[in-house]
Amino acid sequence: MRVVVQRVLGAQVEVESEVVGRIERGLLVYVSVGNNDTCNDAKFIAEKVGGLRVFGDDEGKMNLSVKDVGGKVLAVSNFTLHGDCRKGRRPGFDAAAEPKTAEGLYDEVCKLIAKQGIAVEKGVFGAHMKVESINDGPVTFMLDSSKLF
Repeated sequence: MRVVVQRVLGAQVEVESEVVGRIERGLLVYVSVGNNDTCNDAKFIAEKVGGLRVFGDDEGKMNLSVKDVGGKVLAVSNFTLHGDCRKGRRPGFDAAAEPKTAEGLYDEVCKLIAKQGIAVEKGVFGAHMKVESINDGPVTFMLDSSKLF
């Protein structure tokens, strides 16, 4: 499982001209499920996202988590994080999980983050979405449950 985590002052996701998820201060998290991912991968990612200390403390050091600052998470499914662009000009998506499996694990990540006491807003799985964000920093991290990076 791969995610891109962005610290934001605000973010929202829109589907067919309707806002389906919106947060103020928090984390915008793009989630991609791979072919071999399991609930263990979802657990790893949820714990990392919930505990990632990327918000500044009183001294400006990144020592606080999204929960510590009372922030929220906006989770958006994004299979293109498993896109392979090493050959040719068209990305290949063989490493991405099939939609049914991916949706279940995406939902599991969201549930596990929420179980940590963090409010979670979501996009619509499989929909064409418009995502707006106001990045804070910018502060952006990539996580991979296989620990490839």
